[in-house]
Amino acid sequence: MITLQPLSAVSPDAIEALLDLSFGADRHGRTAYAVRAGTEPDRVLSFVALSDGALAGSLQSWPVRLDAPDGRCRPLVMVGPVAVHPGHQNQGIGKHMTRVVTQRLDLAGRSAMMIGDPDYYEPFGFRSGPAGGWTLPGPVEPHRILLRAAGDDWPAEGRLGPDLLRSGEGLPN
Repeated sequence: MITLQPLSAVSPDAIEALLDLSFGADRHGRTAYAVRAGTEPDRVLSFVALSDGALAGSLQSWPVRLDAPDGRCRPLVMVGPVAVHPGHQNQGIGKHMTRVVTQRLDLAGRSAMMIGDPDYYEPFGFRSGPAGGWTLPGPVEPHRILLRAAGDDWPAEGRLGPDLLRSGEGLPN
């Protein structure tokens, strides 16, 4: 049986080992890490999946912001990485974690983005295209910048980066 627990239910080293296994030890050089540099995972939107007490997956979400050309700063949540241990893949764990995080985003009325596979994440409301003109602090294929908007009109251009002021806050339950 899979249960979702706070990140604190397992050691940070266990989560890092899972991320290394899922994405490689060189993952820290990826653009997603630069986008959220210096922030802490959102406590409400980040969790681990446990199978009989063992780490089966993790999903982390981060406070980021879009600095628009008009000077406005737009806060949003960066979802990911979504990682599932190879021994637990194809069991729906990644989809379950993503569904839970999107439900929590909806309850809070928050917009989110991620860098990911449009075909996989579109059923969860993440859309390729609207954020394709955003500038990130590293290379990324524009069609992989996915936006899940909570009703606001989002600018077609802007610079995405960490939101250090919101780091560590967490959304209300």
